[in-house]
Amino acid sequence: MARYDFDLITIGAGSGGVRATRLAGGYGARTAIVEESRVGGTCVMRGCVSKKLLVMGAHFADDFADSRGFGWAPGDARFDWSALIHNKNVELDRLEGVYNRILETNSVRRIDGRAVLSDAHTVTVNGQSFTAEIILIATGSRPSLPAIPGIEHAITSNEALDLSGLPNRVAIVGGGYIAVEFAGIFNGLGAQVTEIIRGDQVLRGFDADVRATLGDEMAKKGIDIRSGTVVQAIAKDDQGGLRLTLAGPGGVAADSLVVDAVLYATGRTPNTAGIGLAEVGVALDDAGGVVVDDDNRTSVANIYAVGDCTNRVMLTPVAIAEGRAFTETLFNGTPTRVDYANIPTAVFSQPPVGTVGLAEHDAGTPDSVDVYLSRFRPMKHTLTGRDEMTMMKLVVDRRSDRVVGCHMVGVDAPEIIQGLGVALKCGATKAQFDATIGIHPTAAEEFVTMREPRQPPAAAPEAA
Repeated sequence: MARYDFDLITIGAGSGGVRATRLAGGYGARTAIVEESRVGGTCVMRGCVSKKLLVMGAHFADDFADSRGFGWAPGDARFDWSALIHNKNVELDRLEGVYNRILETNSVRRIDGRAVLSDAHTVTVNGQSFTAEIILIATGSRPSLPAIPGIEHAITSNEALDLSGLPNRVAIVGGGYIAVEFAGIFNGLGAQVTEIIRGDQVLRGFDADVRATLGDEMAKKGIDIRSGTVVQAIAKDDQGGLRLTLAGPGGVAADSLVVDAVLYATGRTPNTAGIGLAEVGVALDDAGGVVVDDDNRTSVANIYAVGDCTNRVMLTPVAIAEGRAFTETLFNGTPTRVDYANIPTAVFSQPPVGTVGLAEHDAGTPDSVDVYLSRFRPMKHTLTGRDEMTMMKLVVDRRSDRVVGCHMVGVDAPEIIQGLGVALKCGATKAQFDATIGIHPTAAEEFVTMREPRQPPAAAPEAA
């Protein structure tokens, strides 16, 4: 008789949890997955998939306008927010059905409800207890909100994907990838967008040329970026809007801003509270992330964790890779670890960003790296007349000639950078980039035709 009800119980049916559990089930393990919301997790239901569908919808305004340069005479186009949200939800329902069929095909039992750990081998859901030899935590993350007066009037990316109507005036607080993506969505669909950032530029931590280029392009589209600014309070006004009290550097009072909606995108927090982790001895970091080793094992020997809840790299493909590594190691006799070096990343802003490898400021000193940079107007806009620029950048280690960073802002950046991610994984050199024949005419060929490195800035004169 089996000692436990299951070989594996997974808490959380997002990308990482589903991948790990269905692979384990396919390898013959007795598996179950517990989910209190919808199968598919943040990425499908509240994140990258649903958000990108809105990004695509928002881009049609530019496409209609640009078509005139190619001889088209588009008629009066009308946008219907409710139709977009409805169609997006139909697609999410379809994807959830796909996830459920995958779990069923691999003999994974689905348990609906909120899971709480009773001990290291027991999960309680809706008053019923289930035991497992191994427990996997894959509970993801959630948007975080600051404790300021009136924060209850704000929405997060979760609610923004299902608003009943398109607001006319939107304030977006934050400068990270979620913030700039929603700024592009609402701006493209016709809303007046103000983005409020604490720092001096969007996308903190990204390469400086990426940050500057995207900020310039967003401003060209009419997005008002308020840098060095914080929101001190939110209150309803007499006309049904929301009044934001703003402050500049050092907390000095600035002005106020009235909008119809305020979206906070100031970070995400691991979903680990209230499920019994600390009570059974699982160590958490200061942000609530589950502390794990290189094999995804927690401080409790039979409990593992993958994905956003570990507070490592909050990206869906990383969670999927971690889920696969966990299952291969424990249920297929193939010890596997995730390589976190050179993970390609995309920001589906407008224009989009693609990046892989090191930013210039992380790659070394000016005398140890060569930087190749190109800025140009995309071929499409030679006819549309649109004032939009593409930026491409290579960061090269001077001693080894290895390309250590590729960065792009412009149309198709995510698609192009995915391929360059393979090159960086293979340790490609600048000489090998140079020896590669470009596909003409494409934007991507610029990555293999940049020949002259950018000169480093002149050193500041020493004080007398």
